[in-house]
Amino acid sequence: MSNPLLHALLDACRRLHAGGLLAASDGNLSVRLPNGLIAMTPSGVPKAKVQLGDLAHLQLDGTVMEGRPSSERAMHLAIYRAVPQAKAIVHAHPPTAIAWSLARPELKELPSDGLPEVILAAGRIPIVPMAMPGTEAMGTNLLPFLPEHRLMILARHGGLCWGEHMDEAAGGMERLEQVATILWKAETLGGAVPLSAPELEELRALRAKLGPRII
Repeated sequence: MSNPLLHALLDACRRLHAGGLLAASDGNLSVRLPNGLIAMTPSGVPKAKVQLGDLAHLQLDGTVMEGRPSSERAMHLAIYRAVPQAKAIVHAHPPTAIAWSLARPELKELPSDGLPEVILAAGRIPIVPMAMPGTEAMGTNLLPFLPEHRLMILARHGGLCWGEHMDEAAGGMERLEQVATILWKAETLGGAVPLSAPELEELRALRAKLGPRII
């Protein structure tokens, strides 16, 4: 019998590639399986072409059971170990979101405090300090942001979203690029104007009531 979690992973690969958030073999996606193993996209295979038989399987300690998992698996494993409710992870390369971290390296989070929908749907979107690709720092740099944040920008690298299912993780990545694009266009028009302090307080209180999921 086919596993719906694995098919959801493959569907997300194609969805994000079609949306311009994954080029060639960039990025990596994974899901936590009921047996405790992690299924992950393979190294070096374009996301638009990944098949079920290409997927790698590994244990939480990093032991590879099957296939060739991404060299960036440290990020995924760090999240799964630290956050039991994490069931799916997407790491992609959304162009505008990355551009913010390149052009504005002083930023600690995406300046989205003028967008009510973003505050309600995702909360703050922090920018995680850069780590060299393929190193353990890709995982350890995330730890201060867990479990509070599900959607993040990886400085000079990409975006990362974890969720309780693949739709949440993939949808978070789509939202990240949309928000980054809106803010970039606002900058070209003179700069985004934030909401007032009382408005922000009210929206964040409502976000707390809605819960932590990326909507």
